[in-house]
Amino acid sequence: MDSLADPFAVAEPARNDDAMGGLIDAVEHEFATMFVNARNSIRARAVAIHPELPPMGFKVLTILSRSGARQQGCLAEEMEVDKAMMSRTIKQLEGLGLVHRSIDPSDGRALLVAMTDEARTRFDATLATARGVLHDRLAEWDPGEVRRFTDLLAKLNESTI
Repeated sequence: MDSLADPFAVAEPARNDDAMGGLIDAVEHEFATMFVNARNSIRARAVAIHPELPPMGFKVLTILSRSGARQQGCLAEEMEVDKAMMSRTIKQLEGLGLVHRSIDPSDGRALLVAMTDEARTRFDATLATARGVLHDRLAEWDPGEVRRFTDLLAKLNESTI
């Protein structure tokens, strides 16, 4: 089938090797398992922060935890959502007591969004727990395995778009 004629056609692998195909299938399966586990971990972290915290709200808190207060418009751009959606999300987070808005002193027309102290405390606690789980799992490995795993992840990440 011509992949130009059908944009949903799956391209044949460059190397038609059954053994390699099976290995790649196994990698794909493990990635799928990892993504499901990560999504479940994020849901659990969100619930630990607040039982009504939606996934998009968790993403906003993640950005704010890394960057500090941000303009609401910048958050919308970074998350690639429209400003109205971001405004509704921030209003919901504000109602849950997880963020507060204030006028940006450098631009009186813009609003700054920041995590509340309670949200910061809860977010940091869930992050420490998640990091602890990863540390505990990798601590059972030999240092060489951890180094190799890091190198392989870096190699994979280099080739992503």
